[in-house]
Amino acid sequence: MNETSLYSIVIIPARMASTRLPGKPLAEICGKPMIARVWRQAERAGLGPVLVAAAEKEIAQAVEEEGGKAVLTEPDLPSGSDRIAQALEKADPLGLFGVVVNVQGDLPTLPPEYLRTCANALVRTGADIATLAAPIRTEEELKNPNVVKVIAPLAWEEVALAEDFVRDLPQDHQGPTFHHIGIYAYRREALLRFVRLPPSLRERKHRLEQLRAMDAGMKIAVARVAQAPFGVDTPAELEYVRQQVEREESGPSAT
Repeated sequence: MNETSLYSIVIIPARMASTRLPGKPLAEICGKPMIARVWRQAERAGLGPVLVAAAEKEIAQAVEEEGGKAVLTEPDLPSGSDRIAQALEKADPLGLFGVVVNVQGDLPTLPPEYLRTCANALVRTGADIATLAAPIRTEEELKNPNVVKVIAPLAWEEVALAEDFVRDLPQDHQGPTFHHIGIYAYRREALLRFVRLPPSLRERKHRLEQLRAMDAGMKIAVARVAQAPFGVDTPAELEYVRQQVEREESGPSAT
């Protein structure tokens, strides 16, 4: 690797077309759009520049009004991975940044240290991609197919290589179970290779994009964290996070 290969950049893909919560990136949370709050949390991680890969101009404008930076991407790209790859090549054509951290744009209360944990797992293991997982603590989570599970020896290790990602656990699975968190750190060359690969059979069957990488022989490291961050997908979840942020910002330790 060359000297600049471990410089990192954080990219947040965002688009307005959310089925359950249209216009989600601009949803107001205590006076600020959601995407601006996610951008701010990512900035606090101190990993490097933070960029929003915006499918629409209004998202870019909202980020820039809060002091952030955004790059417009084609609105019809098939996934967030494609969006961050296009933003990366537009913003960094010389290839300065060798590590790309992908943060979902609907995690307004994301702990900044989670991004550092993810990036550190990538560097520490030499994997192509790194991601996060948290212990599943309820039967509801365990049985919910919308909660993606990681098969990895995380009961004994803080960081381990993923063996599989599933929606429903195999019947013979034993031991603790872990909830996959959709935050990724990619080596630049792995990201650009990944978005050029066709979807694999398992990816199409299970609707899990990370299986494309595994089926292509890429190694995915998984770092264990305490709990999954709260994501916003519905109006009820938006109202919940508004109340949570309002309590935090009006509390005695608020600044």
